[in-house]
Amino acid sequence: MLLVRDSMTREVETLTPQTTAAEALALCRDRRIRHLPIVEDGRLVGIVSDRSLRSATPALGDPSRAEALQSIRVEDVMTREVSTAHPDDPIEQAANEMREKRIGCLPVVEHDALVGIVTSSDVMEALTYLVGAHEPGSRMEISVPDRPGTLAGAAGVFGMCGINIVSVVMGARVEPATEGAPAERLVVFRVDTIDTSDVAEQLENAGYTVLWPPRKPA
Repeated sequence: MLLVRDSMTREVETLTPQTTAAEALALCRDRRIRHLPIVEDGRLVGIVSDRSLRSATPALGDPSRAEALQSIRVEDVMTREVSTAHPDDPIEQAANEMREKRIGCLPVVEHDALVGIVTSSDVMEALTYLVGAHEPGSRMEISVPDRPGTLAGAAGVFGMCGINIVSVVMGARVEPATEGAPAERLVVFRVDTIDTSDVAEQLENAGYTVLWPPRKPA
């Protein structure tokens, strides 16, 4: 299982609350980073983004911009209620936290100490590896009845065809449109073969609905 510790950046650039906006923006530009944790007495007290810093200062070309960049402190614009992750959190938990909070990163804290930072880009790369999208192969979508054993049955069809399953992702439960019919789930298989025509036919013969790739009319 991929954990936050496997994807986080361990060497984290930090600021103090008294850092000026000018210094913070220069660091963002020079290191090509968008988020900076704020640390005071060894403790995480906030986080600031380059967007927040730019929004708090006059626009480029404004005569008052230079003075404002020197007078505004990070503590004036930082977010104080910081969502964090633990190194042993599953990466998908961090991904969901960022999705729910609509934020682009999570400082990683262990024993009250800042030990890293994980960004949306880190999460995207980790999930790409988690589902095997970086490996050559094919993607298949099938619909299965939402009851015990159906996923194992579908996986058995792949095995019968000599196809290795790289990853499996199951979607949310879908209630039936017809009364009395079973609820279903969308299942996405990543497999290590390019030609999926044979396994698609075998899946349909076994009673599964193949949604992708599209089946050619007989």
